[in-house]
Amino acid sequence: MGVIMLLSFLRGFCKKIDFIAMLAGYAASYMMPVLALIVASEVFSRYFLNKPTVWAFDLSLFLFGYIAILGGAYAHQKRAHIVVDILYVRVSPRTKRIFNLISYSLGIFFLVLIVYICQEKLVDAFKFGTRRQSEWAPYMHHFWIMTIVGSTLFIAQLVRDMIVDIFYLCTGTDLLKKGEL
Repeated sequence: MGVIMLLSFLRGFCKKIDFIAMLAGYAASYMMPVLALIVASEVFSRYFLNKPTVWAFDLSLFLFGYIAILGGAYAHQKRAHIVVDILYVRVSPRTKRIFNLISYSLGIFFLVLIVYICQEKLVDAFKFGTRRQSEWAPYMHHFWIMTIVGSTLFIAQLVRDMIVDIFYLCTGTDLLKKGEL
């Protein structure tokens, strides 16, 4: 009975992480046309009207950062990141899972560092009212918040994948069915 409850919990946890990462990826994809419109309007304003805006560069920079950080977990979920195929495709499924665990551990380590540094930056941004050094000079706290959220989501996606791979290494079976969300 306990094993069935544990399996049910693990499957539910993995599905929830997948769902949240998918939502974040969709949110990032909806930001892309907004980014394109901002860049297009700046180009039109700058080169056709000879009146560049003070806000377009900063806003497009923030949106690009949001797209990248929110899309990271979703890209990982869809296996859209680069892998070194020369070795990976030649090994057994068990060895692939071990390679995955090593790379996920490294990814989590670096993402935890990013979260830690961004938390310090966020505290400073609130404490000192940090602004971007530009003519528009928007506040920076929102950028650090989004980076923390996106990095934490990526960590959760990597933990989810580690659970799936550890389960496979322990049992020889997949925790989730292919395409299950």
